[in-house]
Amino acid sequence: MHAIHYTEFCKEEQFELTKTQKNYDSKTMGIKKIVVTGGAGQIAYNLLFRIASGEMLGKDQPIELRILEIPEMMQSLEGVVMELEDCAYPLLKGVQISSNPFELFEDIDLALLVGAWPRGPGMERKDLLAANAKIFIEQGKALNEKASSNALVFVVGNPCNTNALIALHHAPKMDPKQFFCMTKLDENRAKAMLAKKAGASVDEVTRMAIWGNHSTTQVPDYFHAQIRKKTVTEVISDRKWLEHEFIESVQKRGAVVIKARGKSSAASAANAALDSIRSIMEPTAEGDFFAMGVYSNGNPYQIQEDLMFSFPCRSKGKGKVEIVKGLEIDPFLRKMIMLSEKELIEERLSLV
Repeated sequence: MHAIHYTEFCKEEQFELTKTQKNYDSKTMGIKKIVVTGGAGQIAYNLLFRIASGEMLGKDQPIELRILEIPEMMQSLEGVVMELEDCAYPLLKGVQISSNPFELFEDIDLALLVGAWPRGPGMERKDLLAANAKIFIEQGKALNEKASSNALVFVVGNPCNTNALIALHHAPKMDPKQFFCMTKLDENRAKAMLAKKAGASVDEVTRMAIWGNHSTTQVPDYFHAQIRKKTVTEVISDRKWLEHEFIESVQKRGAVVIKARGKSSAASAANAALDSIRSIMEPTAEGDFFAMGVYSNGNPYQIQEDLMFSFPCRSKGKGKVEIVKGLEIDPFLRKMIMLSEKELIEERLSLV
């Protein structure tokens, strides 16, 4: 399917995004080209409007949206584009939609890979991985062939760690440091639970890392987290709660949300995606760090290489993210981290 181009939301006499006019001087204008996949889905619906409003890249950053969806969902996606148009966002300079990533990914600056094959009733995890492999192999190839050499790739669609690894493996021209996957939702959940337990504000909870896979084996690291600049264990003395109820609640929060609302997390996932991109693009505050899935090669914590693994990270800004070094790992947490590592190794091996 050819990309559908929509009129730019400015005065008609300035210019329109049509097949013959879409190649305006985006570098001069500073327009960032952003891909969002799974555009008709719940998460994207909660994400696209906030991106267009400037919440993600700033209130002075004009953007062009490229939205990918499967052919069966294109009519629904056209409705989403109508709503974007009706919002009259000044920063939104154009929209393209297509089911072909090789059309949409050309010269993009940022890709948010949100769409993924959902896990159905009775579906084994290996079957889910195989179904998603087809999607992320194609998208990885499109990134490799079409994206800007400096493009950043952020994977939301689950299982996001291994989906990101698949895309990375099929984009050999790109630096693996340009690939990320989302564990910020887990970080945000952990911060909210710690703040509630301590009677603190969520912005008083810092240094909240998530180790490993975005799954029920993930490890919320209360050991290095702080509340009001004190260690969590100084503020919350109930170690049993931290080691059991807290960790298990973060690990299983997604399932609890599904049970309560009958659908998976959407608004909170979209919010975490925005938070993640800001964490990547903006310098991290002194002494703080955040959770992010990054490529494990060269990591300082003896995690096996060639995994997309969540570590405590810091950003120098503009996508320059590094793993925080020198953290002493509590033996209790180390054992759990090794289990999450084992799960990711098994996921990778299941695809061979």
